[in-house]
Amino acid sequence: MAESNDKPGTGRHAKRISSILVTQPKPTNDVSPYFAIADKYGIKVDFREFIEVQPVSYKDFRKEKVNILEHTAIIFTSRNAVDHFFRTCQEAKIEMPAEMKYFCISEQTANYLQKYIVLRKRKLFVGQRTAADLFEVIKKHKNEKFLYPCSDIRKDDIPEFMRANGFKFTEAVIYRTVASDLSDLSDVKYDCIAFFSPSGISSLFINFPDFEQNGTRIAAFGPTTAKAVIDAGLELDIEAPQPNAPSMTGAIEAYIRLHHGADSNKEKSKNGKQSA
Repeated sequence: MAESNDKPGTGRHAKRISSILVTQPKPTNDVSPYFAIADKYGIKVDFREFIEVQPVSYKDFRKEKVNILEHTAIIFTSRNAVDHFFRTCQEAKIEMPAEMKYFCISEQTANYLQKYIVLRKRKLFVGQRTAADLFEVIKKHKNEKFLYPCSDIRKDDIPEFMRANGFKFTEAVIYRTVASDLSDLSDVKYDCIAFFSPSGISSLFINFPDFEQNGTRIAAFGPTTAKAVIDAGLELDIEAPQPNAPSMTGAIEAYIRLHHGADSNKEKSKNGKQSA
């Protein structure tokens, strides 16, 4: 991927952001806050997934020698985990028993679970948003035997917590996270790139090993993504969440206002027409 048009030494924050690449799928509706930013500030916003999820075949899953029905509780941390877990169950011709308990990292993941099963409140336990929130819930269920379906690339927090606290616990890799082919972006320039996982940073350098940041602003969501940006030798310009900006879009807009003022090119254009 090519760098921003900024020339070295002119000041990375001086150039107005006119284009943003969001390393996630394009929203399925028109109410995304990214579209609001694009409209308000006259900014071009594109979406492109930097990572792809590939299923672990049932043949490979069997090599892990994990017996799903030996467990009494399942931990879900994402929609991908839910999808690939129930795909694996279908291929194995396993039907979840009614007494199985489900521990979901957020309400969003819990609601998505309803795509596959009829939820019973006494069998569903939900964290607020983070793994740390979920730990407080899990602590009350010491006697369960937990299964954690996950990707080959995942954070260490859940396994470390489960082992440190003596829980009966099995980890099962049911999907893999790989870099997307981004070769079509080799001649495309963006003033800001928004990342949401360390895997996205890895994908950037897998696709463009000679990438130079120069004037491109880098945005990162979450502390592990921020650390990956810095470890890769890049400068982190926009970090979320922040107390005054809990979302990526909020952090980006705060940056725009701080460095370029509250008004936009689009708003200036409107004002110019009115005064003409």
